[in-house]
Amino acid sequence: MQLVVGRIGRPHGVRGEVTVEVRTDEPGLRFAPGSTLATEPAARGPLSVEGHRWHKGILLVRFEGVTSREAAEDLRDTMLVIDSADVAPSDDPDEFHDHQLIGLSVVTVTGEPVGEVTDVLHHGQDLLVVRRDGADDALIPFVKALVPEVDVSGGRIVVDPPEGLLS
Repeated sequence: MQLVVGRIGRPHGVRGEVTVEVRTDEPGLRFAPGSTLATEPAARGPLSVEGHRWHKGILLVRFEGVTSREAAEDLRDTMLVIDSADVAPSDDPDEFHDHQLIGLSVVTVTGEPVGEVTDVLHHGQDLLVVRRDGADDALIPFVKALVPEVDVSGGRIVVDPPEGLLS
């Protein structure tokens, strides 16, 4: 599974530098000089990082072979991706990467099937998007009180929804 670590934005200057919308907790690692990133669309990459710097809170990246504003503009809206196998698991037993949760089946504490996790949203509070048969997707806050058990190896998540959450 591919994980997005950034999206290339507009060019910065005339020498091929681009802005990158960071989508990783480890920008120093993912955009380290010498690292290579796959792209979506794949035809635009892979791209090797020549260097990066922060400017007014925005990550600026130079990629090898991208030396003009025009070449940088051609990369606009390219997604920078890594393989999920390249992400080290967390030491915290209650911390999960999105790719570990997507695809897990969801059941209630009483064993009633709810559906399958199709996405994880990060909008102030983490929300599990659960696809349900014959009903709209459910949005379940990803907090210990409502999600008491996550069994990645067993392929399931147990939820304890308050009344009305799944109605």
